[in-house]
Amino acid sequence: MPCRFGRNWSTNMAFAGSYESVKRFARKQRGTATPEARAVIVTAPGEEAQVDYGTGPLVRDPQTGKYRRTRLFVLTLGFSRKCVRLLSFQSSTRIWGELHETAFRRIGGTPKVIVLDNLREGVLSPDLYDPAINPLYRDLLAHYGSVAMPCRIRDPDRKGKVESGVGYAQKTPLKGQRFENLAEAQAYLDRWEERWADTRIHGTTKRQVVAMFAEEKPALQPLPVEPFRYYQYGERAVHLDGCVEVEAAYYSAPPGWIGRRVRVQWDGLHVRLLDPKTGQLLREHLRLQRGRHRIKDEDRPKRTPLGTVQLLARAARTGENIGTFCMALHARQGEPAVRRIQGILSFHKKYGVARVDEACAAALELEAYDYRFVRRYLERRCEPPVSLRQVDPLIRQLTLYRDLIEERTKETNE
Repeated sequence: MPCRFGRNWSTNMAFAGSYESVKRFARKQRGTATPEARAVIVTAPGEEAQVDYGTGPLVRDPQTGKYRRTRLFVLTLGFSRKCVRLLSFQSSTRIWGELHETAFRRIGGTPKVIVLDNLREGVLSPDLYDPAINPLYRDLLAHYGSVAMPCRIRDPDRKGKVESGVGYAQKTPLKGQRFENLAEAQAYLDRWEERWADTRIHGTTKRQVVAMFAEEKPALQPLPVEPFRYYQYGERAVHLDGCVEVEAAYYSAPPGWIGRRVRVQWDGLHVRLLDPKTGQLLREHLRLQRGRHRIKDEDRPKRTPLGTVQLLARAARTGENIGTFCMALHARQGEPAVRRIQGILSFHKKYGVARVDEACAAALELEAYDYRFVRRYLERRCEPPVSLRQVDPLIRQLTLYRDLIEERTKETNE
């Protein structure tokens, strides 16, 4: 069948050759291009390592019971070509960092520079001159004394050593392999690494990998005493009470940040507020339980903010008892009460102003200056009453009572 290169071509312009002829012609044209020379990157011992992901073997997933393709993480030292290969089912910023830590422990030190691709776990925004490194990954490397150096986009030759290490494992020990669990697969890969990959004569250096690694290992930086503490991060807005919310707890920001956004890092112990432009530490707080506030003394306003004054005035206009209760709540709890006052004012949409005012009056009478008291009072007072059923198995029919009365009356007359 003739091969046509466009719908608008006339029949006289049709190409009579086959599709395979076009492919052969394209291959010849591509082969005539002069290849560019690639410089050999020589690094000093302990100077550089390259990291990358590749496709791993099939391993049975313990959750589904089916074979699942794994991810192969490879770290290659630039001088000795010593590799650390690790398997994982999933990938995330934390898993990416934990794989680095495991690799550092296996080689017994850390290099000064980590060359990587522009994958999301390591680089948020690729740029040749000023890439945005993932904050967690950046801090992890800083903890181990290393810095990240992302490659140019679509330029994998800069990390050709690790690319070769990935392909070598895929084509040699892992080709066509299936494993029943991840531990078995990792043990198999480690045995191959020790017996074959480390003892081979490298094609470029013409030396044994394990011998070159023994020469490079003293040049690696020592491992820190403590492991890296992983954290979560994100951006938060500073609300009217001067606090940011992190997992339903509230932490104060410095004065002047209301309405602005800050970067937040948190782990199981601490919450840190950072300037989004400079990265400067603004505040560090201990973690709190849900619903609690932590406000430093220097962050408490010297006078009531205008927004809070307006909120209290709105509460006074809504209802007499509502205004009195909100004023008392703010006097006792300070700025953390702002959110609770907003919650009390929102109740009138569901329960009406009269019932909310009644609930606040009850709270004032009992001196229960608590948002939860008002909420429970409204919820319980507004529960639907128990309905009386006209027909119930316990209620006998009226005809039975009529017959009983007639029978007893007849016996009395007789």
